[in-house]
Amino acid sequence: MKISHMQLFIHSLTNPKKLGPYRILSIGKVMQYAFLMIALVTAFSFGQFINGGTDEIFSYSEIEQYAQDVQWIVYPIAIIFLFVLNTSIYFVKVSLFALAGQFFIKPMKRRGEYRQVWRTAVFASTWGTFITMFGNLFPISPTVATLISIFITMLFIIIALTKYPIEK
Repeated sequence: MKISHMQLFIHSLTNPKKLGPYRILSIGKVMQYAFLMIALVTAFSFGQFINGGTDEIFSYSEIEQYAQDVQWIVYPIAIIFLFVLNTSIYFVKVSLFALAGQFFIKPMKRRGEYRQVWRTAVFASTWGTFITMFGNLFPISPTVATLISIFITMLFIIIALTKYPIEK
């Protein structure tokens, strides 16, 4: 199945029914998509860090000069730290969504393995990733943003599961 990352992205945002057939995509394509999402989150997080993070870290007057001297090393460390942290969080979230999705397969009388639901969860978590990423730009609490992202992701997974093969 030949499909571009942009098509995957658009379908992940607009058409949850198309996510079901993507369960048979190669794991390489799914991982590429996952790391593109992680790169977006990391770039956004790093932008927030640059715009306000160093002021909060180096806000004490006695270390302001030291902060100016070592600021060149803070940025590379921050980007590596953010990438590793975002990667860990993303894969844990997708794995938990896939686990939750597994509980819906039997009642829906569908056939599917965890690895297939995991692939579907990667694509289904696109909206959730964006809601979490941009949540602090809107006047809603992080808890509400997280609950909305969980609801949307699980809704997309359940809709995608309807396109899985029927159990015999």
